Amino acid sequence: MKLKILVGTMTNTAEYVAQAIQMDCADLVGEIEVQLMDGLDIGVFDEDALFLVCTSTYGAGDVPDNARALYESLDAQPKFLGHVRYGVIALGDSGSHQQTFAYGGRKFDERLQGLGAVRVGELCILDASTGTVPEAEGTAWCREWLALATADVRSG
Repeated sequence: MKLKILVGTMTNTAEYVAQAIQMDCADLVGEIEVQLMDGLDIGVFDEDALFLVCTSTYGAGDVPDNARALYESLDAQPKFLGHVRYGVIALGDSGSHQQTFAYGGRKFDERLQGLGAVRVGELCILDASTGTVPEAEGTAWCREWLALATADVRSG
């Protein structure tokens, strides 16, 4: 099975989390590809893979600039994504942005579900105001999430 991590980031934190997952979880899945969302559209989901959206939140609850084209294409070019299984790592800062905390990831989750994609497990919410290391938290969550996702494949 291939895991494709789609990264939306402004300050590279989400990319660092994705790279840590790529290194630490390689023993759990056949291939892990990290891809920045720059220039992507809904067609990225045509690939046969398990997807992980790893994105920060920018401004007043927006997706990062490099994720905007992909996010907007989910509305502009809608198609049924019932074959897509995915997870979300949403980064944010509840201390500075309580009203829109982790909305970048939440928005992708809502839009993907609206197109029929199936989320595996719960969202992973990484909060910059907790002082924890996002790479360590994201990797620990992903190891559990991958176990759940691969168990779903075997039983499904």
